[in-house]
Parts: sequence; structure tokens; C-alpha cells
Amino acid sequence: MKKSEIFFSTLLVPVDYAMIVLASLVAYSLRFGSTVSEIRPVVYEIPFAEFFDIVLVVAVFWLGIFAISGLYAMKGQRRNFEEVAKILLACSTATLAIIVFIFFQREFFSSRFIILTSFVLSFIFVSVAHLLVRTIQTSLYKKGIGIHRLVIVGEDKLTDDFVKHIYQLPSLGWKIVDRFKNFDEQVKNILNQMAETDKIDEIILTDSQLPKSATLDLIDFCNNYHLTFKYAADLLDTQATNVEVHTIAGIPIIEIKRTPLEGWGKVSKRIFDIVLSLLIALILSPVFMIVSIVIKIDSQGPVLASLQRVGRGGKVFTLYKFRSMVKDAHSQKKDLMAYNQRKDGPLFKMKDDPRITRVGHFLRRSSLDEFPQMINILKGDMSLVGPRPHEPEEVASYQKHHKKVLTIKPGLTGLAQISGRSDLNFEDEVKLDTYYIENWSLAKDIKIIIKTPLILLISRKAA
Repeated sequence: MKKSEIFFSTLLVPVDYAMIVLASLVAYSLRFGSTVSEIRPVVYEIPFAEFFDIVLVVAVFWLGIFAISGLYAMKGQRRNFEEVAKILLACSTATLAIIVFIFFQREFFSSRFIILTSFVLSFIFVSVAHLLVRTIQTSLYKKGIGIHRLVIVGEDKLTDDFVKHIYQLPSLGWKIVDRFKNFDEQVKNILNQMAETDKIDEIILTDSQLPKSATLDLIDFCNNYHLTFKYAADLLDTQATNVEVHTIAGIPIIEIKRTPLEGWGKVSKRIFDIVLSLLIALILSPVFMIVSIVIKIDSQGPVLASLQRVGRGGKVFTLYKFRSMVKDAHSQKKDLMAYNQRKDGPLFKMKDDPRITRVGHFLRRSSLDEFPQMINILKGDMSLVGPRPHEPEEVASYQKHHKKVLTIKPGLTGLAQISGRSDLNFEDEVKLDTYYIENWSLAKDIKIIIKTPLILLISRKAA
């Protein structure tokens, strides 16, 4: 999912709200401030302030109808006719619901002119707004901004038709950067270089004659490099539950979704992260000031430790923690690897780590050292809930299935942390994080956040 798609789909929400309110205000003006009132005398005039308050509430209801109708589905490929048809259906449904409400609530205003005019104007205003937004998005596609860079695998007639269709319609937001007849070691090496240099976003398999082993190998490759994998219908015998179907040139193209954290899931999680992290930082700011002073008194070095960690898509970012170790602790790690107590994976764990300061022991037991990561959350490097962020050298030792945890942003806490914290072996941690990624919901995030302080009270071991 491209950031531009998320931006434009999210932008439609406030734009639609403004258009609905504007349509209602124009309808009000036409009814009570024009020749319409002379042709049809006003029996009961609702005060403008009261009408405006009603409109602000009703517009929210309309947005709910729009969302249910699929107007905010985050897709790069849209047809104007289908979009306008959905707007007409949504506006009709919302207007009908208002009429039913008025029938049962007589104290509501009863101007049929305002209701019908608002319906017509809302349809027109919202349709024009959507077409303008999509026109801007399409113009950006033509300039290469926000496009999906595709690699096509296939050589049959269906593939030829598909490629021709993509070239003829740049407004779809897709650009074919390469095409291969099959997926062998030579092709894999080429795609490796393309993926590592960030020259590819998606791989679409359109040839049903490709051997199943090669198909599964291609899926594994996409998972390894966090690429979107799509395929033409009936290519795979196995059933996939988390899929999305697009029709291009009459050909069903099926996308295997890596996580529900796409589209609106990503938007809602981001909003949740910003609001809650700001609230936590505000409430605990006095504690943070005290901790900063104590750290400075206890040992030499900065209050915050700036550490390199690997985030979503394998990108390295700077993670902030309250310093719980002596200066140059990271450079001393190689001398302590012989004492690593976690032999089952790439992570380092030592019970009596000599690098930890006196205050550091308390900070780790209470997990207070983690809270400066609110900065990372606000910056967008991390989330409140997600897999544990690991060091680059640890990630370099990951096996292929371990890289699934890099599909989403790392978290301050997570399912693995509340299910055993540091007692879990690495494979179990990966399994829990993979389950979270594939079955994410905002309700799960809330439950994990609520359980985290309870786990901290029960277990005083370092995370």
C-alpha cells in the first residue's frame, strides 16, 4: 500500500464532510434566502444556528454510510463511473434514513425542499470533489509519483493482454519495470538486486503453467523482501483467507494480504499511537524528569541512549531509551558473547550483565528505560504494540521465516512481551509476533496495552 493511496483515501473523509455541510448550507440558503420562499411561503423557519448544529451531526452519519458503501476503500485503481454510482447509492441511502427519522421524530424540521435539495447538491458536490482528487492522483501517477512498480512473471496470452492493458492505462498507477518468463535462479538473482535497491514494489504472477514449486518459491521470495505478491485466479490450489481481488482487463488479479494492517488499519493504528503516546508522555513527564536527574547523578554519559534498531521493511532507525548501561556498552558486547544465555536465536541475553549501571537495574526491572521510545512512536519509527525491535547484527542472523516480523513497525510492547517476556525462546517469540501480524485488530492492541503493566507487576525480570 503506497503512502499516496493512504493520503488520498484519507483526504476524502474531511473533503466529503465539507461537501455535505456545504450542500446543506446552500440548500438552506436557497429555501430561506431566495425567490423560493416567495414562490412557496415559509410556514416554519428553523433558526440557522440550530440547523447548522444538526447538519454537523448528520454529516458524520453520512460519512458512515459512505464508508460502508466502500467509498474509502484504499485502492489505486478506480473507475470514475463506479465511484459516482457508489456516491449516488450512498447519498440515496443516507437521505432515505433521514426521511425515516423525520417520520418518527416530528420535532425535527420538516422542509422537504431542504432534504431533497441537500441530497442533489451532496451528490453533485461529493462527486465533483472525488473526481478532482482522483484527477490529481492520476496526474501524479503520470509523473511517476505514487506508482506501483511491477514485475510480471509469465509468457502466455493472458500475460500479454495484461501487460498491454497496463501500458495503455497509466492512470491505473502501475508501471511494469520488468517481465520474466519464469522464476529460476537467474531471475531470482536479478530480482534480488532490484529488491535490495528498492526498484520494485509488487510481483504479479499471471502464468498458470508455472510449476507449483516455483510459485511457492516466488511467494517465499516476496515475503523475504516484503513485496506484495499477486496472482491471476486459479493459479494456486490452496485457499487463502486474507485476500483481495481486483479485476484488470477482465482478468481476476488476487492479492495475498500480508497483514490486516493495510489501508484503514494502518491509519487507525497510527492515530491510536499518536493520541495515546502523547497522553502517556504528558501524564508521566514528571517521572521522566526525575529519572533523567537520577541517571545523570548515578553515572557518566548522556541521559538518553541512542541505539540502532531495525524497523519495518528492514529499515534501520535510531531508538531512544533512558541509558541503563555504561558508556560504550555496545562496543563491549562482542567480549561478552561467550556468556550469551540465549543459544536458540540471534538475540543476546546475559543475567548479570556488567555493563548495566545501578540505576539501570531498576529502570530495566520497571521497564522505565523503554518510555523515551514515545519519541520513536511520534516520529513514526515504532508503534505502541508490535514485535520487539532488534539490532542490525541480530537481524542479519535471521532465517527467512524470522523476517515476517519486519512486515510492520516494531512496538514498545507486544504479544510476545505479555506472553512470557524474556523467558520465551526466540522461535516462540517469532510465532507469537507472526500471529499478531496476521490477525491484528485495534481491540487486540488495547488488550495488550492493558495487560502490559499487569505483567510488569507479576514479573520483575528485564525485558
